[in-house]
Amino acid sequence: MNVAPDPKSIPQGTLLSLEANKAAALATATGVLTVDLDAIIANWRKLEKTAVPAECAAVVKADGYGCGAEQVARALASAGCKTFFVATLDEARVVRAAAPAAAIYVLGGFFQNTGDAYAKFDCKPVIGDLNELAEWDVFCRRSGWSGGAAIHIDTGMNRLGLTVTEAQGIIPRINAGDHGITLVMSHLASAEMLNNPANARQLAAFREIASLFAGVPASLANSSGIFLGAQFQFDLVRPGCALYGINPTPEADNPMLPVVELKARIVQIRNVERGDTVGYGGTWTARRPTRIAVVSAGYADGYFRAASANDGTRGAEVIVAGKRCPIAGRISMDLMAVDVTDLDKNAVRRGHWVTLMGEGITADELAHHFGTIGYEVLTSLGKRYARVYKGGSATADPPAPPPAEPGATTT
Repeated sequence: MNVAPDPKSIPQGTLLSLEANKAAALATATGVLTVDLDAIIANWRKLEKTAVPAECAAVVKADGYGCGAEQVARALASAGCKTFFVATLDEARVVRAAAPAAAIYVLGGFFQNTGDAYAKFDCKPVIGDLNELAEWDVFCRRSGWSGGAAIHIDTGMNRLGLTVTEAQGIIPRINAGDHGITLVMSHLASAEMLNNPANARQLAAFREIASLFAGVPASLANSSGIFLGAQFQFDLVRPGCALYGINPTPEADNPMLPVVELKARIVQIRNVERGDTVGYGGTWTARRPTRIAVVSAGYADGYFRAASANDGTRGAEVIVAGKRCPIAGRISMDLMAVDVTDLDKNAVRRGHWVTLMGEGITADELAHHFGTIGYEVLTSLGKRYARVYKGGSATADPPAPPPAEPGATTT
């Protein structure tokens, strides 16, 4: 739930009531996810500067990595981003409304029954199969649509894409002109590993095949690939995770700004005697008289059960009253227990907010405790959080609101 609408998109006269609704939503929310759009813009500009003279696109699939594709795309488009990548046509529809003039590529590819939607949303399929290419050709001939498409070539991921041999087979089409291909691309499998020899192999293979696509822009680098050097950047780079604050250079310090802050409410404070256990299974035992804060977030909210603590393993930490405090026991569906014994009793009360991400706790740190990667942390953030957006309004210019129904009044 987005409880922070952009004032520019609100019909005149309704701002007060919407602000009141926002305050009411936050008052009843058990968790709040705040997305800093200015930080996303700053991250994009840093990546853009790093990749000059290549164009810097933005990957906003999976609802903008859990941050809100509509809000992210609108802010980035207003900041100068001209090209977006999504995974599905439904995602393309959302981004098209937020960025009317942008080029939008759909990574999920083309099926013969999707042509009308591609034309309606004016977006481009990323084609990675010769059958797809044939179906796309048929649709273009029958409909007259000329919106263009990307060709995806597999250079080592072994997931999607034409083989290099298949790509070589369509070079005569490229040489004949009027081919409708607006981008040739591949995807790095190990870009976050600076010295992985697979990067050099993929670069060599892509450079050779892309050179045959005369006049067609080329793209290889994802977020981590941008930092492998200029030779990987070609004409267009496609950052995703780095936009949202995930470290694209895990072997070095994170060059990106944090984007997401996640808070949940304390619903109860309780005292536990030495020797008592906390949570399902009784896996965590109090070694001293312990003060426990029960917090309203759990694995249903995307805070993974793997971050639990037991008698032999320390789990994740959260920030309570400005200090790190450890989780006690198992994470459950809706709740977690936190050991706040070392805090002053007056510093933590029922109703106070606890920081689960932010104040130095990053998505990458949580990923370590969750046994996964930062991508999954962000894209798993639950729907029960109230979502608040800050920043972006200075550069964002959202589309005008739809006209009122006949006879409707604005209050």
